[in-house]
Amino acid sequence: MDLKKYGFVPDMMPENAQGIPARITAVFKERYALVCEYGEIYGKLKTKEYFGGFEEFPTTGDFVLINYNLSGDSQIIKTLPRRTFFSRRDPTPGRGEQAVASNFDYVFIMQSLNQDFNAKRLERYLTLAWQSGAIPVVVLTKADLVDEYMPHIRIVESLAAGVSVYAVSSKNGAGLDTLAAYMAPGKTIVFLGSSGVGKSSLVNALAGEEIMAVNEIREDDSKGRHTTTHRQLIMLGSGAMLIDTPGMRELGMWDVSNGLDEAFSDVEQYLGKCKFSDCKHRTEPGCAIKEAIANGGLSRQRWESYITLKTEAKYSDDKTAFLRQKQQRNKSIATFNRKRNRKTKIGGGD
Repeated sequence: MDLKKYGFVPDMMPENAQGIPARITAVFKERYALVCEYGEIYGKLKTKEYFGGFEEFPTTGDFVLINYNLSGDSQIIKTLPRRTFFSRRDPTPGRGEQAVASNFDYVFIMQSLNQDFNAKRLERYLTLAWQSGAIPVVVLTKADLVDEYMPHIRIVESLAAGVSVYAVSSKNGAGLDTLAAYMAPGKTIVFLGSSGVGKSSLVNALAGEEIMAVNEIREDDSKGRHTTTHRQLIMLGSGAMLIDTPGMRELGMWDVSNGLDEAFSDVEQYLGKCKFSDCKHRTEPGCAIKEAIANGGLSRQRWESYITLKTEAKYSDDKTAFLRQKQQRNKSIATFNRKRNRKTKIGGGD
């Protein structure tokens, strides 16, 4: 199988690299689905490299190097540098960052034109999408459920300046042709959205066949059950690739330093223009933020959203630093104990 059609280029190979290149197409706990020159295979991580802390744990979309095994699972020995990367704070307490997908060109941020439409959630997705390094695109699904979707598009445009917005229906095909430009050979698109938003239905519609299972949503609140249970890279007939992800209602901020600048450029333009350099934007005179809110240049809601996400990201940064210090301390203690035990065995003890 030619890995180039999966986006691999020779420049990705580090000097003096050992192993053959492959791309992760799905993650199943400790087992990985891959594609390489030998076709579709499975692999497991080499313990020393990954659990010893030398390599980044791979996620769907990653290019890796493997020791190929003809008769069983191959051995994944190295994660190659990423072009783009999407992560969130792991919803399980104490785990830190959770990798979602990597090496994609576009992020399709999906919200449905029913009760699931949520401007606050959209701001979170936009922030993380910009942070990933890829190009965000907002796709409003289930256009067949509403008579008029332009009010929703205007809301999105007010929150996502410069981001393309499309209204589509997987049921009747409306608007699907507007996404054709993104379906170019070798391009990878990651789908993000909560369960019930119609990600799997859109995958099927774009593929022209039933690739993904689809669940019905609950009529009382327009919410759905998780259809996709793992992140999966799917090759379309056009040569484009889609990474479908499980629905994520909880989207905790992680490192979003660049993402906030892009997603909240309307807020960032006022920062640094206050009378005092240490302005807290509360009661200080000459505050550019307060003035912008007063004269209508900036909505209070946007400012509050910005502060909420920035504070959440700062909390994650502080917590991560604490966890890393704790892990390093535990590692140092373990190293000291191993050395002490070794000396005791050699010396025979007292």
